Amino acid sequence: MIVLFFIGSALMRSAGCIINDIWDRDFDKQVERTKTRPLASGTLSLKQALYFLATLLLLSFIILLQFKQTAIMLGILCLPLIALYPLMKRVTYLPQIMLGITFNISVLIGYSAITGTIHTPALLLYIAAITWTIGYDTIYAHQDKYDDAIIGVKSTALKFGKQSKIWVSIFYGATILSLTLTKGITETSPYILFPAIHMAWQIKNWKLDNPENCLKVFKSNIITGILILLFLIH
Repeated sequence: MIVLFFIGSALMRSAGCIINDIWDRDFDKQVERTKTRPLASGTLSLKQALYFLATLLLLSFIILLQFKQTAIMLGILCLPLIALYPLMKRVTYLPQIMLGITFNISVLIGYSAITGTIHTPALLLYIAAITWTIGYDTIYAHQDKYDDAIIGVKSTALKFGKQSKIWVSIFYGATILSLTLTKGITETSPYILFPAIHMAWQIKNWKLDNPENCLKVFKSNIITGILILLFLIH
């Protein structure tokens, strides 16, 4: 099961990136950080991208069919969300919420693949993953906020502005609370302190107007993820 999810996650993450790059290819040409992406730079054609996307989706579907019915249904239902997410930055300053909902539905798929249904702990873990994503993707969005403002792309970085540290702190706090409730207040592990401390470190060391620093802090969420995993398995 773990092997199947590892492969499926890699395939669907890649498919999501391709869909995002297809929708954003004209925007990406106007942003310094993204103008060298394959579609934006012309290295790959739209037709080639669509062929590769179809291949990834087919392989992902084959893996999905190995799971229980609820997991299969959730996997199919999330496809429209994956396709529509890139459009959110055109209509709302809160596309990170849609990203969180879409990107983390794998929590529910994984849980239902094992149990055949969805229980409260899975929903709480899903909420924790959503709020964590909103937080770290706001940090990520600060890299491009000046270019985004010029070309009309919306994000929480532009919405929250100088108050972003406060908002990310709120979302990170909600993440820790939801993770704690996932196990239950009386049964939770002291290991929850480790991701909490690391999130606090992110907020303290994050420089909103320094793109290199934003990327560094964003990437440090790999460590956060490992610490959350450590908490969940203890």
